[in-house]
Amino acid sequence: MKIVIIGGTGLIGSKTVERLRKKGHEVLAASPNTGVDTITGKGVAEALAGAQVVLDLANSPSFEDKAVLEFFQTSGRNLLKAGAAAGVKHHIALSIVGMERLQGSGYMRAKMAQEQLIKGSGIPYTIVHSTQFHEFMAGIAQSNTVGETVHLSPAYLQPIASDDVADVMADVALAAPVNGTIEIGGPEKIRLTEIVTRLFRATNDPRQVVTDPHARYFGVELEDDSLVAGPNARLSRMRFEDWLSQQPPRKKSA
Repeated sequence: MKIVIIGGTGLIGSKTVERLRKKGHEVLAASPNTGVDTITGKGVAEALAGAQVVLDLANSPSFEDKAVLEFFQTSGRNLLKAGAAAGVKHHIALSIVGMERLQGSGYMRAKMAQEQLIKGSGIPYTIVHSTQFHEFMAGIAQSNTVGETVHLSPAYLQPIASDDVADVMADVALAAPVNGTIEIGGPEKIRLTEIVTRLFRATNDPRQVVTDPHARYFGVELEDDSLVAGPNARLSRMRFEDWLSQQPPRKKSA
């Protein structure tokens, strides 16, 4: 079976490509670097020719409100149009747990717009809502750093490892469309302040975590349950500590 993965060279995309190829499928890792650009449309029709399944794992290079909305709308329209013409049987997209609860965020509004395009396309689909990845905790901390302090919301997260996300995406690619949304998340709920504190402790980071209920996440304040999965979510097994223990040690600066 031919499967096209948009964003196939990224964090989740590259891992999903590997899993599906090991199962014997013809998998095209599509990205601007491989000549497939969903914004300009270049190479999209050629990439999707003969494809039964398309996974959209691409992300916007800019998180500015207008730019991110334009990215997901333009990319989504071009991809769905080409998919309909190619006779794609299953369109899959990766989105965010809690997205619908955080519409004060421009990024979350853009993801909502992407999902609406998929639902209205007429192509059988599955949307996967994932909680935040273990791998992005350092970036979240950095974006909220001022000097030697990091101001973070005490809201709960339910973080998941990218390997576990890729496992799910590969499974969904080989399953029938659900024409709806499924949720995935990590095995434990942890306050954002606590998980970053654990990260700093493990990496000997001297920055101080400051609890700030008004600290923003993708431009919006969080409630306790904003980013946690619902009762029917598919939960992974890898806890944050397990993931941390598998990371290579940080190199000491000279």
